[in-house]
Amino acid sequence: MLNLKDPELLRQQCYIDGAWVDADNGATLDVTNPATGELVARVPKMGAAETRRAIEAAERAWPAWKRKPAKERSVILRRWFELMMAAQEDLAVILTAEQGKPLAEAKGEIAYGASYLEWYAEEGKRVYGDTIPTHQADKRVVVLKEPIGVCAAVTPWNFPNAMITRKAGPAMAAGCPIVVKPASQTPLSALAIAVLAERAGVPAGVFSVVTGSAAAIGGELTASPIVRKFSFTGSTEIGRELIAQCAQTVKKVSMELGGNAPFIVFDDADLDAAVEGAMISKYRNAGQTCVCANRLYVQAGVYDAFAEKFAAAVAQLKVGNGLEAGITQGPMIDSKAVSKVEEHIADALAKGGTLVAGGKRHALGGSFFEPTIITGVTQAMKVAKEETFGPLAPLFKFDSEADVVAMANDTEFGLASYFYSRDIGRIWRVAEQLEYGMIGINTGIISNEAAPFGGVKQSGLGREGSHFGMDDYLEVKYLLVGGLDR
Repeated sequence: MLNLKDPELLRQQCYIDGAWVDADNGATLDVTNPATGELVARVPKMGAAETRRAIEAAERAWPAWKRKPAKERSVILRRWFELMMAAQEDLAVILTAEQGKPLAEAKGEIAYGASYLEWYAEEGKRVYGDTIPTHQADKRVVVLKEPIGVCAAVTPWNFPNAMITRKAGPAMAAGCPIVVKPASQTPLSALAIAVLAERAGVPAGVFSVVTGSAAAIGGELTASPIVRKFSFTGSTEIGRELIAQCAQTVKKVSMELGGNAPFIVFDDADLDAAVEGAMISKYRNAGQTCVCANRLYVQAGVYDAFAEKFAAAVAQLKVGNGLEAGITQGPMIDSKAVSKVEEHIADALAKGGTLVAGGKRHALGGSFFEPTIITGVTQAMKVAKEETFGPLAPLFKFDSEADVVAMANDTEFGLASYFYSRDIGRIWRVAEQLEYGMIGINTGIISNEAAPFGGVKQSGLGREGSHFGMDDYLEVKYLLVGGLDR
């Protein structure tokens, strides 16, 4: 068992309609620690029937929740935020145990996840309508914004806390109930969040967590006519399937999908700052983030110097169990993830790349992998087109601004991108030409609750965070009032 100050946070039942319940047939899923392979907990393996009950509970809860004044919903969300921050250490331990990232990163994720509850506790009070000048003197046009209705979310394993609050925060602030299906590898963080939601006073049915079969639960969430909004964070491949399923009931969808982020270092960049940004962007969470640097483009004049400084920094990374002190890179989530990194490395080396650091499974065994750098990478290699999702940094060399912009945009993805330059003209030119929803300029970290997170092209639909994030959970209603001249 985990060493928690509040053992109640480690739940092994689902939370539906304000009650903690098992699967109807008693089936369970094992949750294991990717660093050790040890069993952490067992959670219910639910299916369509249990999911349907969660959706029906949300439908029952919706009228009272949407009628509740925004300020009252705000008080509950604020209390939820405060409880999450008070339990930060325990939540981080649970997260690291099921997901593997270093404890310091896990604590950071808890604060990041909680920030969305804090932000939307306030933003929910600022859902403003509009008045519009009319075409006739006896009429008035009024625009209202109203909660869309029952929402559903399917969330990933790489950020098992924050990807839930980033969806539940705006949904609930807007006046919508939500049913969450967390990743089967990392359901414990979701259940711990539900414990705190209950303590914060979230009414029964407004927030439910269902664990189990992705196909059965996801199928019910996408097929149900009761669910009016569906949000997903995960791969583009799965996102396409879910969009098609949601089309049958014409749901509003938010999709935060795959990325293939370019990280560009121009010859006028501050190289030390660029190395620091690349380290954070590339190796955070063992490279398992949708916004991590997947392709590092370095201008020819500073290529060798950057590669040398970067390799020296990578050599300082300490791989191990995320619950141990001093660890900076934990394990990958599973063997399938390791295999993809190995595939990309083998392809790059076969096509002329040079291995500078790492390149193989770590001596610790399991799903641990050495932080890896390959130089001499070209557009002909798999890493140029596919998302690696692991601790592999491929270094491409480029000559001109035009060349690197073309290479950076040569992908179906358009989520995050980064570049380092001190030339203000270049900063504006490149920022406007890059086909990405988010651009980090002279920084390797772009996510925060006040900013709109999301991509273009096949990296998704909609935005999460910021005041724009509320729009995905609201419907616009237009009122035309006539007969005002008599």
